[in-house]
Amino acid sequence: MKRIPARPDIGHLKKQAKELLALYRGNDPTAFQRLRDALPVAAGKPDEALAVLGLRLHDAQSCVAREYGFASWADLQGFVLARRAQVDDPAKALLHWLRLVYANDIAGGPNRARPSVAARLLEDDPGLIGEDPWLACAIGDEAALHRATVQDPAWVHRAGGPLNLPPLVAVTHSGLMQLPAFREGLRACAKLLLNAGASPGQSAGSRLPPASLDAPSETERLSALYGAAGQNHDPLLTKLLLDAGADPNDGESLYHALDNPECTRLLLQAGARVTGSNALYRVLDLDHVDTLRLLLAHGGDANEKPLGEPSAEWGSPLLWAIRRRRSPAHITALLAAGADPQATTRDGTPALTVALRFGLTEVARLLQAAVGNHAPLPADEAFIAACARGDEAAGRQLLAQHPGLIDTLSQTQLRLLPELAAQGCADAVKTMVALGWPIEARGGDLDASALNQAVFNGDAALTRFLLEHGADWRAIHAYGDNVIGTLSWASLNEPVAGGDWVGCAQALLAHGMPSVRPDPDNPDGVRIGERGSLFSDDVTDFLLGASLAGS
Repeated sequence: MKRIPARPDIGHLKKQAKELLALYRGNDPTAFQRLRDALPVAAGKPDEALAVLGLRLHDAQSCVAREYGFASWADLQGFVLARRAQVDDPAKALLHWLRLVYANDIAGGPNRARPSVAARLLEDDPGLIGEDPWLACAIGDEAALHRATVQDPAWVHRAGGPLNLPPLVAVTHSGLMQLPAFREGLRACAKLLLNAGASPGQSAGSRLPPASLDAPSETERLSALYGAAGQNHDPLLTKLLLDAGADPNDGESLYHALDNPECTRLLLQAGARVTGSNALYRVLDLDHVDTLRLLLAHGGDANEKPLGEPSAEWGSPLLWAIRRRRSPAHITALLAAGADPQATTRDGTPALTVALRFGLTEVARLLQAAVGNHAPLPADEAFIAACARGDEAAGRQLLAQHPGLIDTLSQTQLRLLPELAAQGCADAVKTMVALGWPIEARGGDLDASALNQAVFNGDAALTRFLLEHGADWRAIHAYGDNVIGTLSWASLNEPVAGGDWVGCAQALLAHGMPSVRPDPDNPDGVRIGERGSLFSDDVTDFLLGASLAGS
């Protein structure tokens, strides 16, 4: 493993990755070997196979990160930024470290926790936390907690340390719980604190804006149980707290525990109430049918009205399940639990029609069987259903029978084009566009065009198709920006696993998006016209390379 310098420079590391990529593209044998040694996707592949993989900058960055002992480029970047912050501002070194250990609702920082980076920094500087028992809670130092309890038994009841946390909250919210090396120590610390009399209901006010570390929220409380079940998803720690009397109805734990079936089961068995928690809507977002059944079996109301947008527009778990394109098994579970098969959206559209609008023919059959007699679809809904299932021939037949049909569609119906683009339903989108659907119709969570939705998802093929059929990259979405802003945010945050934002950038450049140049005010950014923008390193590398090639 390479040794990282005491004062690492992210610019130098980026240069290393670009040099490796250039060597790879030049079929350099040493580059092939480095990639084989570090990247799982390249392991065991001969040079010829590696050459045709078409690896990009993010692959070279991942290789460099792994050579320095980090699981990802993001972790390496996080480490470098934290190390530089410690050097540049030693007085805040501890706070920088804590913001790698804890999520921002606890630590008040702008970014998510990176426990593996925090562990690497601690390994380099074991004396970082000193003798503070609240900091010992963060790393699971049971011996330090024992010493503190012997010296001052009452400390277990007090908030303290740099983050002003109750000890049990400091333990259960520690992101280091996600690392095997710290897990047993943190569990032992929680047990020690409970045995010493710490209340299992300890909590801290949220530090998310408009609250802050200096002024935590007085109403939004983050319990120790939420840390165990909802943040770290640890069943053993969750059971320990519940057995000690922690309240499962703390407003956060059940909703955030749904990623972990065992934590969910423990909370429900301890009396967590499903109604009023929005858990049914959340589990439909996550696509966990067994957990859905579990919630329904523990009193979940299959007709519960949602709390807040955007689910409020849809009105019931059944309609939300359709909108989230859940399986017939989900629909069957909801119907068996008493969901109203004739539920309607806010504008009065029945569930069966919604299912057909989304091309969910099996779900529609289930609903039709549950409803019984059902009137034939009017021409507009029959046309939409044909489009949604990608049946261009049926759609053309309906247009021939009803000239001007598309012009009669409502704004709610027209929103289906971007809605289906957001859901990745390329065949339906292509059918709609081929049949004359207005290509700039806005909809979906972004209230954006289909092109914006495709770029958000990193769907390069659909992006290219839409542009070839006249979609305008300048179309504005709900956040007041156009596709350039969508590409910027999505490439940096990768909302969809495996998205191809470089491919989206290629398609946009080929269809009128202005070329870019380096930003003299920001070494990491580019300028598009007079506008400064940030993209992922991969997209920036492509855009600048394309600009040079065209000059």
